[in-house]
Amino acid sequence: MRNYRHVSLLAVMLLVAGFCAAQSLVLEMPRPSQHALVSQRLGITDITINYHRPLVNNRKVWGSLVPYGQVWRAGANENTTITFSDPVTVEGKPLERGTYGLFMIPAENEWTIIFSRNSTSWGAFTYDQKEDALRVTVKPQPSEMRNALAYEFDEIKPDSALVTLRWEKVAAPFKVAVDVPRTVQASLDKQLRSLSQYTWISWDEASNYYLDNKLDSQQALKYADTSIQNEERFENLITKSKALDRLDKKDEAAAVRNKAFEKGTALQIHFYARGLQNDKRQDEAFAIFRSNAQRFPNAWVVHTGLARVYSGGGDFDSAVKEMKLAVDGAPDKQQKTYLEGLVHRLEAKEDINK
Repeated sequence: MRNYRHVSLLAVMLLVAGFCAAQSLVLEMPRPSQHALVSQRLGITDITINYHRPLVNNRKVWGSLVPYGQVWRAGANENTTITFSDPVTVEGKPLERGTYGLFMIPAENEWTIIFSRNSTSWGAFTYDQKEDALRVTVKPQPSEMRNALAYEFDEIKPDSALVTLRWEKVAAPFKVAVDVPRTVQASLDKQLRSLSQYTWISWDEASNYYLDNKLDSQQALKYADTSIQNEERFENLITKSKALDRLDKKDEAAAVRNKAFEKGTALQIHFYARGLQNDKRQDEAFAIFRSNAQRFPNAWVVHTGLARVYSGGGDFDSAVKEMKLAVDGAPDKQQKTYLEGLVHRLEAKEDINK
C-alpha cells in the first residue's frame, strides 16, 4: 500500500511538473500567450476586452488549431471577457451592461459570437449554452497577416464601433452601438444626486446637454432653474433663456436674456453673439455687438464685434480701424496674432464673418 501511494504521488508530481514547465500555477511568470487589455469609449460607455494573445507560429489556425464548428474561447488561457459599462446593442440586438465571457464558433463562411454570463472559467471546457446572454452571427473577412491575435476597434462613430478580432489572415467584426442620449440621461440622474448637485455648473451642463441634443425642453428648464438657485450667473441665465425659447415662451426668454446681459462681462456677451453667428443669426449678433460697445466702450473685445458689424456692411475702412484698436488692447500675444490676421483679411476687403 505504501509503495502504491508513493507511485501515485510521484505520478501527480510529474504531471504537475510537466504542466509547470510550460506555465506556473502559483508564480507570476511569462506566458506564451501574453495578456492584453483594450478599451474604447462610446459617448460615456466604456467597452473593455480582457484577453490573451496566442501566436500563429507557423501553425494552421482556422479549421485546425481552432476547429470549425466548435466553441472557442476567442483567445487563450482564461476566458476572454468583454465588459460594457452601460446597456448596448450588438449587431442590433440588446445586451445589458456587465462582464461577459466572449466565445466564438468559427466557420468558413459564418461565425457565431457568444456573450456568456460565465466569465470566470478556463477556456471553453466548461462552456454551457444555457448561460448565453446573447448570440449573433457575423461574416468573417480576409485580413492582413497577424501573428498575434488582436482585438481592435474600427469605424469609430459617436455612438458605435466595430469590435474586430484579427488573427492569422482572418478578421471577425461585430458592431456595438450605444443609445448615447438615453445613456447620458440615466447617468445624469445619478450624477446629480452626488456632490455635483451643489454646484451651478453641473445643472447648467445637464440643461445644455438636453438642449443641444433636442431632448426634453421642460427638463432642461428645470435643470437651468436649479443651477440658478445654486448661483445666479450669466451662463445659466442664458441657458434658461434658450430653454424658454425652445418651449416657445419668447417674452419670458427675452426677459431672462436681458437679465443675463446685465450680469455679463464684455467678453461673455461677445462670445454669446459669436455663437449666434455660428447659428446663422447674423442680425441678432450684430445688434448685440452694438449694444455691447455702448455698455463697454473701452473693452478691447467690443472693437472686434464692431469690426464684424462694419465688415458685414461692406465698410472695410471702419472695420480695419476697429480691429486695429482691438489688436492694441488684446491681452496676450496669441490674441494679437489672431486679430492681426483678421486685420489683413479686412485690408484685402474680405468679409471676416464668412
